[in-house]
Amino acid sequence: MNVRRAIDSAGVSLMSWNVDTYLVTLDARGREMWGVPGEEHISFEDLSAKIHPTDRDRVRAAFAATRGIIGEYEIDFRIMVNSDIRWISARGRGDDEGIVARTMYGIFLDVTGRKYAEEAHELLAGEMSHRVKNLLAIASGLTKITARSAESIEDMATDLSQRLSALGRAHDLVRPAPGENVKAALLGDLLTILLAPYDEQGDFVGRIRVSVPRLAVGEAAAATLAMVMHELATNSLKYGTLKSPVGILDVSCTVTDDDIVITWTERGGPAVTAPANPAGFGSMLMRRSMTAQLRGSIEYDWAEHGLVVTLRASKERLAQ
Repeated sequence: MNVRRAIDSAGVSLMSWNVDTYLVTLDARGREMWGVPGEEHISFEDLSAKIHPTDRDRVRAAFAATRGIIGEYEIDFRIMVNSDIRWISARGRGDDEGIVARTMYGIFLDVTGRKYAEEAHELLAGEMSHRVKNLLAIASGLTKITARSAESIEDMATDLSQRLSALGRAHDLVRPAPGENVKAALLGDLLTILLAPYDEQGDFVGRIRVSVPRLAVGEAAAATLAMVMHELATNSLKYGTLKSPVGILDVSCTVTDDDIVITWTERGGPAVTAPANPAGFGSMLMRRSMTAQLRGSIEYDWAEHGLVVTLRASKERLAQ
């Protein structure tokens, strides 16, 4: 009884399978985990039909090979139960160790939470790596532009420091310091501060124009918009209007009953064409952010005069 309670507390499902008939026996937790009826035995073929198609052949081959493995084995895979996808870990010992009456024993664990956490961690790591590279690219571009226009080392140090500080202020705006109770920022302030480091890079001040209504942006939405603006500005600095000393960038906004629409319009830069491979990490990150986090969309128009990007976001999500 105490062993059964310990097994239940650990979320472990006990299973056995006959090496000749390939009939599998599951305990009550295992039947619930796999979503199978309360029958005493189930064939391996019927059970494996619930394995995700992407993993099915791999798991079948690995399961058949477990008898030849010396020591412990562990196989992680996905199963489909109705509309849910679960991650399962099958564990046991190979080489027929512990076989009784042609029956081998093992366990199943539901590791869905751990797998989703690992995926989130990998996505975050990739996102952070991408952002750091973009920040380094921006810093490098700012340094080169500042060096070209500065008349002395002191002027260069001052100008570069001011531009990098503007980037820091944008970060502070969307990520308040510990202890601060800042819940929202104004959309105009957010966009202006994010784009300020690029405004003096050309031949005249004021080439970046921000014209938006007075709208409050919640902390979560502000972080998303900051990331998207950062991506657009980085790409423009590399390939578009901000690469040209006479290029002009207009950022405007309209409001509907349910959505806000931000229009990013580039003019006076080099000729632009749609990229051959638009599904880079930055593009995917922006699209996912606008759709999943702001319940909106992002559209590109590679116009003759320059790139036009239309960002649509839910007003409700913008306030969060």
